[in-house]
Amino acid sequence: MKKVAFYTLGCKLNFSETSAISRLFEEEGYSKVAFEDQPDIFVINTCSVTDNADKKCKQIVKSAKKISPGSFVVIIGCFAQLKPQEISQIPGVNAVLGAAEKFKLLEHLKDFEANKETIVCASEISNATEFNNAYSKADRTRTFLKVQDGCNYGCAFCTIPLARGKSRSDSTANIIRSAQEIAALDVKEVVLTGVNIGDYGVQNGKRRENFLDLIKELDQVEGIERFRISSIEPNLLSNQIIEFVANSQRFVPHFHIPLQSGSNKILKLMNRRYLRELYVERVEKIKTLMPDACIGVDVITGFPGETHEDFLDTYNFINELNISYLHVFTYSERDNTKAIEMDNPVPYAERQERSNMLRILSEKKKRAFYQSQEGKIAEVLMEGDVKDGKMHGFTANYIKVELPHDENLVNQLMKISLERTTDELTMQVNPIEALQP
Repeated sequence: MKKVAFYTLGCKLNFSETSAISRLFEEEGYSKVAFEDQPDIFVINTCSVTDNADKKCKQIVKSAKKISPGSFVVIIGCFAQLKPQEISQIPGVNAVLGAAEKFKLLEHLKDFEANKETIVCASEISNATEFNNAYSKADRTRTFLKVQDGCNYGCAFCTIPLARGKSRSDSTANIIRSAQEIAALDVKEVVLTGVNIGDYGVQNGKRRENFLDLIKELDQVEGIERFRISSIEPNLLSNQIIEFVANSQRFVPHFHIPLQSGSNKILKLMNRRYLRELYVERVEKIKTLMPDACIGVDVITGFPGETHEDFLDTYNFINELNISYLHVFTYSERDNTKAIEMDNPVPYAERQERSNMLRILSEKKKRAFYQSQEGKIAEVLMEGDVKDGKMHGFTANYIKVELPHDENLVNQLMKISLERTTDELTMQVNPIEALQP
């Protein structure tokens, strides 16, 4: 029985797909093992959002070969689709599979015997038209459920359409079946994931369903305590979706809404499909209906043409917004994007300085949000990790809480009192009662 190990870089969508691919191996009799357990095969699922992800891929290959020198190393994922020939030159890589091929890995690589030449199976991205069902299964507390893939947007900085193809979705009926399978595993929380989940409903090139109807159906699935919506574009986050979440028993008051820039000038250069005025409307609508909702924001600094004044426009705009935290990305040049051809690049040191300023602002926003919740009663789902005798969990509105480790609390919903925000930005709490399923 050959042993296979997996390593995932990047987003929640990648984690769901790695888990699904690992189950394909197990169904064929392979033994799934830890990365350090001298596997015969390594499958590395890559990301290519930033340069760091590319470099990380090379480091993981090096580590794999050190652990198991005779192993067969397969690279899949976004980086594999974008740069298959470049990856094939990395020492230790035996095979590279693109977006259309990764779920057929076992068909393309039947014996996993190393050849002198690296195997490259990466067809044009136009061939990636099939939707492959996926959900993560490793963590019994939380599962990432893939509902959509690909993107039809043409943001100037983004390679995802080149790496994953056009927008496509699973059917609502299939997703409900997956959710029911997940419920049978005693998983309490499901995170809906995809590239552009607000665009859910495109099947075989035609729009057949929509995201609002999907979440209404999922809200009826018994056995799942919480559904969490991952990143959703502001122009696709309709008032109807916000109103539904506000009245739902299962969908939690937590939104992650990409902004990318608070400057309308930069938003237009980025080819985003909204202006900042719409973003304000979305935040205000959420906070009116759900005052305790957590709102996360993606922002990119140092985009070509972003002057110091443009950056301050973004900084001040975010500072005034009633949001909870930021994910800050430092712009990096990506091949075959519109942005790489734009004039007036921002010096790298300036990009870093701006990113640092926004990360400090994020900490300030997060601390203010946490402190606004002190003294309130909340429900927390406890995780299985242990550090320094402590375990943690998250409230519905994504506040991280800390308790002394107790194995009996893992994957349990508890009612707690939020007491004090720590310097490390976790919440000290007092348990009130365990909630019976």
